[in-house]
Amino acid sequence: MLTHRESIELFKALGVKMTPELKSPSVAMPFDGFTQQAYAQKMIDEYKAAGVSPRHVWPQSFNQADVLYWVKNEPAFGRRAVFLDDAETVANLPTLGELQGYKAQGINIVAPPIFALLTTDPSGRIVPSAYARNAKAAGLDIIAWTLERSGILADGGNGFYYQSFDGAIQREGDMFQVLDVLARDIGILGIFSDWPATTTFYANCAGLR
Repeated sequence: MLTHRESIELFKALGVKMTPELKSPSVAMPFDGFTQQAYAQKMIDEYKAAGVSPRHVWPQSFNQADVLYWVKNEPAFGRRAVFLDDAETVANLPTLGELQGYKAQGINIVAPPIFALLTTDPSGRIVPSAYARNAKAAGLDIIAWTLERSGILADGGNGFYYQSFDGAIQREGDMFQVLDVLARDIGILGIFSDWPATTTFYANCAGLR
């Protein structure tokens, strides 16, 4: 496997932007004197050492403290830092007040699972959820996760990612309706996908970059 430093050099050679996630440690921190803050700093330091512009990096973490550390201590990177939301159900999602609190602390981007952003209207049409409207009202940008991780959609019972709007999914092509609402009606910055051909096809057809 590539080291993190080696992956940065590969991405530079390919001319792509970078979305590193600071994973939760498998050991208690601090570990041999190595603190969580030092861990968060080390990831950023490797981009700085490689001469990568902060404009090309979206550092991410499920740990709000990591994101706030970058906001405070590495503001050039912190303004693009992404707070990943680990909600399991709609009931677990933050309120408008909590989302406004994120923005007040300097967090600019939230990244919830797809189900957080979508619901259905009385006619069964896929529409933006209350969470999506609240995040935009709070002035937050949004990155969604994860497309192409739910098997054959036409089989129904599509689980975690589709839990808030699964009744509107009847066939595989409905995935493009999901993308269209996310892109046009909500205006997400981007979406993670396990099969990027789907998002690339949609972006090309919609004239998105």
